[in-house]
Amino acid sequence: MDDASHQLAQAIGSRVRAARQSRGWTLDQLAEASGVSRRMIVNVEKGEASPGIAILLSLSDALGIGLPALVEPPHAALAKVTRSGDGAVLWRGDHGGEGVLVAGTQPPDVVELWDWTLAPGERHDSEPHAAGTKELLQVQSGSMRVEVAGEGHALAAGDALAFDGDAPHAYASDAGARFILTVFEPGVGA
Repeated sequence: MDDASHQLAQAIGSRVRAARQSRGWTLDQLAEASGVSRRMIVNVEKGEASPGIAILLSLSDALGIGLPALVEPPHAALAKVTRSGDGAVLWRGDHGGEGVLVAGTQPPDVVELWDWTLAPGERHDSEPHAAGTKELLQVQSGSMRVEVAGEGHALAAGDALAFDGDAPHAYASDAGARFILTVFEPGVGA
């Protein structure tokens, strides 16, 4: 784990622990509510694990705080700037691709803004998000396929797609692609 990943893992761990303790939950209660193993939660809270997006979403949904609250630096201002290169890298592909969370809002209606790069031959399978989740994406460069509930959509630079994020979905590219993704999760923590 590089230094930036280690610092992010430490921050996520302390936020998960604080949110769990503020609810008076034990590790077992969080494990039951999230579907994440107790052992993984212990590793996350100690900052010893770099959990994937699915685990982070399960934990943030169970805690009712939304993914941005786990990974973004706290801020008190009315506006928050994320400088280029400062987003939270929450997915790394086998060939160099990345999923970077660059901005997000607080509950109850959480909106996430992602900057994704898929290297040639990469694929990211996403589990269905909470009911009512919507996703919007636009291909900035390259070409890709988005599968939603088994239906494939071929997209080229400039193309956009809106879909239900509460269905199984995947992003893949044979030649490589960069895309911007927005995820809307209504009623987080409700």
